[in-house]
Amino acid sequence: MSISSEVILHNALTLPAVERVKIIDQLLSSLDEADTRLDAKWAEEAETRLDAFERGEIRSIPLEDILARYQRAK
Repeated sequence: MSISSEVILHNALTLPAVERVKIIDQLLSSLDEADTRLDAKWAEEAETRLDAFERGEIRSIPLEDILARYQRAK
């Protein structure tokens, strides 16, 4: 953690619980904000993959096969 982060944390810990909860709520909300550019890129990628699948250019892998590979890798 950087020095400024440590200072912020130290100062936050001196606040009353109600104020700390408000800060926590705002920090958590900031993590949930969508990046519309990233969302658009993922939507475009999903469409590209679906189109390729429908044209027969790529194949799907059954979930059972994926789970079996995961279990073997453990």
